[in-house]
Amino acid sequence: MTGMINNVSLEQAAEIAIQQATSQGASAAEVGVSHSNGLSVTVRHGDVETLEHNNDTGLAVTVYFGQSKASASTSDLRSEAIADTVKAACGIAKHTQSDACTGLADPELMATEFSDLSLYHPWDIDPEQAINIATECEQAGFDVDNQISNSEGASLSSHQGGRVYANSHGFVGSTTSTRHSLSSTFIANDDRGMQRDYWYDIARDATDLESAKHIGQRAAQNTLRRLNARTMTTGTYPVIFASEIAPSLFGQFIGAIRGGALYRKSSFLLDHLDKKIFPEFMHIYEQPHLLKGIGSAMFDGEGVATHTRDIVRDG
Repeated sequence: MTGMINNVSLEQAAEIAIQQATSQGASAAEVGVSHSNGLSVTVRHGDVETLEHNNDTGLAVTVYFGQSKASASTSDLRSEAIADTVKAACGIAKHTQSDACTGLADPELMATEFSDLSLYHPWDIDPEQAINIATECEQAGFDVDNQISNSEGASLSSHQGGRVYANSHGFVGSTTSTRHSLSSTFIANDDRGMQRDYWYDIARDATDLESAKHIGQRAAQNTLRRLNARTMTTGTYPVIFASEIAPSLFGQFIGAIRGGALYRKSSFLLDHLDKKIFPEFMHIYEQPHLLKGIGSAMFDGEGVATHTRDIVRDG
């Protein structure tokens, strides 16, 4: 992986953007600046199918003129390019429709504590090592059973990045993080046709990943258990969902309570605050400060401090 992430230059770029926006008459402004790099490799039937390196930088600025706003972005962090980007956003904002609900989050909501959540664990891995791990993962799946007839490959990725968010309240928040993953997908055959399934793991720290052998075997086992499926007569039956189904089930709920959906009145849970929507045993809560958590953060995308909170209590 390429070098260590340093957010100093990102913070400088963010400060330039905010200064440019206010000097051009914006009543408020916010900017996100990010940089990421890493590698991804996919092996299929023991051969390298893809090998990619990325090194990406971006800046996105949003300016407010009263209740009107506009955004613009660039991948060039030179001062002149940032100034041009801010100028473009300001020009657009003067022609956009006013929205009474638009604007920065309130100043008193901004994060003031920035604890280390152990999100940054670079993996010193080169392409050859990545290929070997992916190859081991795929072969482990093929070795499970001869009914595993094909593979869609095993993939390994390792990325690191830094992000800075700043706004005209004077808030500047900086994070660095890593994300490593390993996955494999297989196809199995029986008299009724082909079945496909997969398994993967993702972690901030590569040492926390499940082994390549385990991921390959689990992917093959998941595929095999889909074989010999049979139809059932119409009726009422208890259903047990596998744990990996949970994100798709709860994803529908999370999408329905997002601010954007509620604001547009396009949610089936509109006006359901403090109303019962689940069985009483259901308790859904947010813990944004878990060490090494994939979703952990001290502040959100608007600089607002995060905290443990209940989303659903007693249904």
